[in-house]
Amino acid sequence: MADEPKPVNEEDLRQLKERMKLIADADPAQYHNEYSLKRYLRAFKTVDGAFQAILKTNKWRVEYGVSTLQENKEMIEKYSDKARVLRHRDIVGRPIVYIPAKNHSSSDRSIDDLTKFIVYCLEEASKKCFEEVVDNLCIVFDLNNFTLSCMDYQVLKNLIWLLSRHYPERLGVCLIINAPAFFSGCWAVIKGWLDENTAGKVTFVNSEIDLCRYLIPDILPTDM
Repeated sequence: MADEPKPVNEEDLRQLKERMKLIADADPAQYHNEYSLKRYLRAFKTVDGAFQAILKTNKWRVEYGVSTLQENKEMIEKYSDKARVLRHRDIVGRPIVYIPAKNHSSSDRSIDDLTKFIVYCLEEASKKCFEEVVDNLCIVFDLNNFTLSCMDYQVLKNLIWLLSRHYPERLGVCLIINAPAFFSGCWAVIKGWLDENTAGKVTFVNSEIDLCRYLIPDILPTDM
């Protein structure tokens, strides 16, 4: 089952709502719903921290052109084998982002374009959240047929940065499936980039029986 999100201080939430109302009344595009405000409070701890983080995210979304990424059909088609937001959900209702690691290589991508594609996927998955029930995502890294040439550390760094800065508390669980033994060396590097909270959401799944605790295995793509 999904872990219950940590409760936020109601007075902090009230203050953050008041601050954001002043901003959103002047510019409706700045609006964040209560679920989003709670995620920022959980991630950034204080009203000031959450407020500043929201303003930075709003500015980034405009400058990065987040709202128009879905119109970039060429980019979406080019990187469609790198990740996919699945039609089905995990066992507790989270949208699933499926990433077949075997299709990745730092030698055959533009880091800027692939990062935009990652943002596109995070946006599409976030839109599928039933926020009143569960407002976070399940990300599945499938390491079937993974080799060291597939290890794209920069893309992972960018994903971690995006999740921490602009999609805080959106990650519910990260499943790593079909991991070969030698991936432990890669994981030792990656884990060093994660805070304790995020690292605690990463689960290595070693059998189909274990995977069934999180999702129905048959929903995972076989055409990527």
